Amino acid sequence: MGRLSIVIPTLNEEQHIGACLESVHTLDAEVIVADGGSSDATGTIARRHGARLIHVPRGRGSQLRAGAAAAGGDAILFIHADCVLAESGARAVMSAIADPSFTIGTLRLRLAGRHPLYNLYSWFTRFDSIWTSFGDQGIVIRRGLYDRLGGFPDWPLLEDVKLLREARRTAKIHSLPGEMITSARRFERVGIARQQFRNGGILIRYLLGTSPESLARGYADEPALETAISPGPAPAAHNSLVGSPRWHEA
Repeated sequence: MGRLSIVIPTLNEEQHIGACLESVHTLDAEVIVADGGSSDATGTIARRHGARLIHVPRGRGSQLRAGAAAAGGDAILFIHADCVLAESGARAVMSAIADPSFTIGTLRLRLAGRHPLYNLYSWFTRFDSIWTSFGDQGIVIRRGLYDRLGGFPDWPLLEDVKLLREARRTAKIHSLPGEMITSARRFERVGIARQQFRNGGILIRYLLGTSPESLARGYADEPALETAISPGPAPAAHNSLVGSPRWHEA
């Protein structure tokens, strides 16, 4: 089994990064926190947990790219800073990378909320599609495939959708039988139906040819995307069709 690297992009995640790092400490892995200019204690907390902290230009796509470039593992697990890897998720990741035939997979999302619809949305993340697979689930990928795909694009949003879409052209994306836990705050604050329609609209416009840059500019005044585009510190946000992939506040 090759070495595993874990890459976590951050921006002012002092309230979440500790729990995220605690959740991966049982994995025999190199942990890289790619920080986009935090003004809070994110870096201090990351170092306290033994993570390697690198300072990179802000932007989810660019932070993920930089983290991957710094990673030395034969496989890379990309995790969002406000997600927590469940024990079942950790076992699933290690089992996957021990299989020589495995190239790429995502975990199953569990929303940390009480609404009955959350279980339904989470259930759909066991199926791979452009509508159901996102970065919040965690993406584990062999270095060789990641490099052949060109890595994450340096986009202001939808970089996870792009990477997975390219991967489907050459590989099977496995749904790993383990969970990644993430907050349901975005649904609770905006409203479940409204959030789903909003996210669906973003993705449909992208599939019809609207550039991520145009989408980012067009939604600059949307409250749901304020953390994706605003220049100042902001709390983590969540956007997803069936879960909570944050399109890109890192």
